[in-house]
Amino acid sequence: MILSNIFLVVQKIKYLPILLLFCSSAYGQELNCNVIVNVGPQVETTERRVFKDMETSFFQFMNGRRWTNDVFTNSEKINCNMIITIESRPTVGNFTASVQIQSSRPIYNSNYESLIFNFADRDWQFQYTESQPLEFNDNSYTNNITSMLAFYAYIIIGLDYDSFEKLGGTPYFEKAQITVNNTQQSNRTGWSQFEGNFRNRFWLSENLNSQQMVTVREAIYNYHRLALDKFNENPDEGRRLVVQVLKDLQQASKRKPNSILIISFFDAKNDEITSMLSQGNIQVRREAYEIVKELDPSNTAKYESIIKN
Repeated sequence: MILSNIFLVVQKIKYLPILLLFCSSAYGQELNCNVIVNVGPQVETTERRVFKDMETSFFQFMNGRRWTNDVFTNSEKINCNMIITIESRPTVGNFTASVQIQSSRPIYNSNYESLIFNFADRDWQFQYTESQPLEFNDNSYTNNITSMLAFYAYIIIGLDYDSFEKLGGTPYFEKAQITVNNTQQSNRTGWSQFEGNFRNRFWLSENLNSQQMVTVREAIYNYHRLALDKFNENPDEGRRLVVQVLKDLQQASKRKPNSILIISFFDAKNDEITSMLSQGNIQVRREAYEIVKELDPSNTAKYESIIKN
């Protein structure tokens, strides 16, 4: 089965223990979120206990809240990871960190989970003290911890909904945008359009709420619901649909070059696309190869296997 082969590829992705989550169902709402806090070697502190407390607190915040009005069974919860690496502690209680955020969704009629979001947030600054309560309000800014965690909760849920229903994630992307708006007076990095970096929270939210990028969100639905979910039934049709998705992304990229949403799509999907398109009609594969090497040039060497057989 092709999807079984893809699963073996995705299992190799660094920092993807999605299928090894140990989240307690007592905390479960929409998210089944695994939170890991790593401490970089450059961080000098004898109070290591605070990082374990931080990990537990963030875990409870992500998994213990109701983020939607929908009812999720345990099997329907969205598997996701937040791998937080503490880079420095400028002063007591102040931290800078980078975060890898990942989420997946199951594929029908298979044991395979498809990586849907794989995003590196490199600019997180926050204050934390042991046993600090984490409070969040959708309509106001409280602190940079809960704003960041809530922002990605809404992004993860929105992308999951988009993959099952065309534009189904709109209410959650709108909530993510409200979170961005609320942070504008905080002077924290990662939230501003003027930081000279299109790979931040501001631009991710802007892309997901932009009418110019609706095609990309529709492509997310077409890719997952029409191509992947039915791939085992008809692999050739699945590949044809994937190529159409790539064409749609190509057109969106022309309207909005260097879109973080398109970059993020390929950060999650490059292995999967390569595996799916390494078999089947050679003309279809060649067409796909020309598009992916244009849209995701950093992975051109990987994509060459699409046309080698």
